[in-house]
Amino acid sequence: MAPVAFLGGFKINALSHLPFLDGLQGAADNDHVLVLVQLIGGNDGLNTVIPLDTYGDYIAARSNIAIPQGKVLTLSKNPKTGLHPSLAGLKGLYDADKLAILQAVGYPFPDGSHFRSTDIWLTGADANQYLDTGWTGRFLSDTYTNFPVGYPNETMPDPLAIQIGSVISPVFMAQTGTTAMAVPTDTAFYDLINGITEPEPDTPMGNELTYLRAVARQTNKYANAIEAAAKKVTSQSSYPQGELAAQLKTVARLIAGGLKTKVYMVSTGGFDTHGGQVQNGDTTTGNHANLLRQLSDAIAAFMTDCKNLGVGQRVLGMTFSEFGRRIKSNGSLGTDHGASQPVFIFGEYAATGVLGNNPILTGINEGTNVQMQYDFRSVYSTILRDWFCVPAADTTTMLLKNYQYLPFMKNTACGNTYDDLNNLGDKLISNAPNPFSDSTDIQFKTAGGHTLVQLFDAAGRLVKVPVDQDYNAGTYKVTVDTSALAAGVYYARLQNQSIQQVRTLLKVRR
Repeated sequence: MAPVAFLGGFKINALSHLPFLDGLQGAADNDHVLVLVQLIGGNDGLNTVIPLDTYGDYIAARSNIAIPQGKVLTLSKNPKTGLHPSLAGLKGLYDADKLAILQAVGYPFPDGSHFRSTDIWLTGADANQYLDTGWTGRFLSDTYTNFPVGYPNETMPDPLAIQIGSVISPVFMAQTGTTAMAVPTDTAFYDLINGITEPEPDTPMGNELTYLRAVARQTNKYANAIEAAAKKVTSQSSYPQGELAAQLKTVARLIAGGLKTKVYMVSTGGFDTHGGQVQNGDTTTGNHANLLRQLSDAIAAFMTDCKNLGVGQRVLGMTFSEFGRRIKSNGSLGTDHGASQPVFIFGEYAATGVLGNNPILTGINEGTNVQMQYDFRSVYSTILRDWFCVPAADTTTMLLKNYQYLPFMKNTACGNTYDDLNNLGDKLISNAPNPFSDSTDIQFKTAGGHTLVQLFDAAGRLVKVPVDQDYNAGTYKVTVDTSALAAGVYYARLQNQSIQQVRTLLKVRR
């Protein structure tokens, strides 16, 4: 048995859940687990997280698919924002102080291709950058040095990451190869654990299959650890029907079984809702409503299961899709490829609230996208810092750049501090004149430190960066030359530490 350490006369294991001790542990020696939930196809964020303070503009933009205001699930502490009526499970987590909602998460120069945008989200690349490693793969390989050489070992006897399914995601790729292994979906997984397989035929091919199955089990150096962990859990909470629920049930079983695996990934598809997103005559029903219900109910069941299994405080989850959808609906009761999207962070340590403002819905046309408020890599950076307790300098190495720190985690997870999600201050950025033609003066207030002002067009493309430097606290003004820009609506985005705000600008012809 390993010796028991003492701190101030107390056993460390007796104090293992105290907040200040969490802050003393790094990624390799805390017990925190991240669950990534991928929504494949591009989820329609505006019908997922619904703006109530600009509901009239919302109706005007998508009258044929809009959710009736009386059916929207309202949120305490944030009356400006509501949830789709199918998200009762997630609202329950919000009410239980276990859900943070991040508005308008995306990246500059959004790409409308499913494949390319997925690649950008998984690798953490810029839009014009192609990476052969994933953001999670870089984190794991930097944390567990020399992997896979010398692994498994006493410190890390289990897979670093697990993908539920048959294909390992690029998110887990490192310079030395993948940091993850694939585990079958629920039915096949339980058959494997219980020793149930389809019988081999009594033929030469059947004999070969018997041999290959035996070799596969013998050469998979983590198979025994996974099987042992799964067999430790003999009873779980009930889950709804559906593929995602089945995947999350397997994840809960492996976590509760004692695996030290740091990251799990599950996925569900069908979110490419160009047509038939809603049922004609009742916009609260239809394909999108069914997808959101399956997502919400599966996550709610998973969190209940984790709590009942005694591992609720170890788990943090994040949902993401490759992009959101356009602000305006189309004529087929659907929405087309867009840009920024809402992200859900769920778990005991999620700081309940809505981070950011509802999207600006005025002055839009058919091609207008939801404007980015938060870079998706800022979400990754915050998870690394506030969940895996990675030093800030190391997150820059893992993510290849320094990204904004966001306040969506309770400070007890790693001992860091955060601001109130629902109180982001006064108007911090403005411009004059507005409308303007050849130039405009942008005034901004900074609390000090690194300050960024970006100018985006209506499609979400970054067109100018007027400010990108460190400042002392105060109010400043910069003149922006806009003579080369086409007439139309633009958005100025201020970023300062954990705070961001977006301002609408209008360029007119001379």
